[in-house]
Amino acid sequence: MQVTIWGCRGSLATPGPSTVRYGGNTTSVEVRTQSGRLVVLDGGTGIRPLGLSLAERPARIDLILTHLHLDHVEGLGFFAPLFDSDCAITIWGPAQDGPSLSERVAAYLSPPLFPLPFEQFGERIEFHECGEETWQLDGLNVTAARVRHPGTTYGYRIEEDGRVFTFIPDNEPGLDPTSGLELAAGADVLFHDAQYTADEYATRGGWGHSSIDHFASAVREAAPGRAVMVHHDPTHDDDTLERMCAKASTLAGRSVELGREGVSFAV
Repeated sequence: MQVTIWGCRGSLATPGPSTVRYGGNTTSVEVRTQSGRLVVLDGGTGIRPLGLSLAERPARIDLILTHLHLDHVEGLGFFAPLFDSDCAITIWGPAQDGPSLSERVAAYLSPPLFPLPFEQFGERIEFHECGEETWQLDGLNVTAARVRHPGTTYGYRIEEDGRVFTFIPDNEPGLDPTSGLELAAGADVLFHDAQYTADEYATRGGWGHSSIDHFASAVREAAPGRAVMVHHDPTHDDDTLERMCAKASTLAGRSVELGREGVSFAV
């Protein structure tokens, strides 16, 4: 399994006037199975360059959404395979209160928020609402569990041949220290929300994100092989993120890493 980051910043705010080392696009991650099948986690603006990078368009893509907040779906209308009549796309995501997952995504990809009606995509786009469960996907075992974030939000544990990648881009263990731990326990690679400094979190409790202190605690408890900080705050420049990473490593008692666009991990 190969995992590549295409977006890991918190929102679309301008990250700075110079080159950016750690992001700019919102959340989207590419997962390649051993057979080469493409699985995409979240549809933030990072999904646009992901789609443009595909030299050969796959016949099938699975897109797994953690939740429907705008920074995790705003890139969907710019994902080139969406407009390829030979590409079938299955969208997986949490069951919703009220309108269904398909109705909510269709509403976003329709006027007045999108220039064309969702019906243009036809039956190529399928939806599967998932609960807190495990399912099989081309040799992957995908486990979904709810994490602490406003609205119905899932983290995912993805396993292939005994190797585990855990994806928890939005989570607030400050309100529930156990949130996400079962998904993260013993993972080979863990991507986890680490948006705030301790001082910032003091005024942002309940917003659904982790301080680096809470991230470090989760890393100590879960003991992943590699721990990667994601969902960077858009007000943080690269130097701030590097200081936060150094502090998180000290708090965790081990090395942690900063998520950076274009970086791949062999899991």
